[in-house]
Amino acid sequence: MIKEFKKFISKGNVVDLAVGVVIGSAFGKIVSSLVDDIIMPLVGIIIGGIDFTNLNIKIGSAKLEYGVFIQNIVDFLIVAFCIFLAIKVFNKIIHKKEEEPPKPVKSEELKTLEEIRDLLKEK
Repeated sequence: MIKEFKKFISKGNVVDLAVGVVIGSAFGKIVSSLVDDIIMPLVGIIIGGIDFTNLNIKIGSAKLEYGVFIQNIVDFLIVAFCIFLAIKVFNKIIHKKEEEPPKPVKSEELKTLEEIRDLLKEK
């Protein structure tokens, strides 16, 4: 059982996934800070000085903080857009379009023979 676990954990896919999760977590914190500390305050100023973190509705004893929800949506959209761009760049690097081979240059003799052939077809 321990040998199987060692074999499983040493596979590249598991290690790659672990690295991806750690980097993704750190990236998420950066994006959250970007949204919370830079983007949303600017958006609040643009639309009249609204602080999104304080937007809420009280229903009885419950407090619905929809401002935080709006910030989380912006977080998600930025992360999704960054992932989209990263995948797009990755696909360009990995899947470079194969260049079409250049057309062979025709010699003057071949061009003249083709012209003669086309003239004979017309008659």
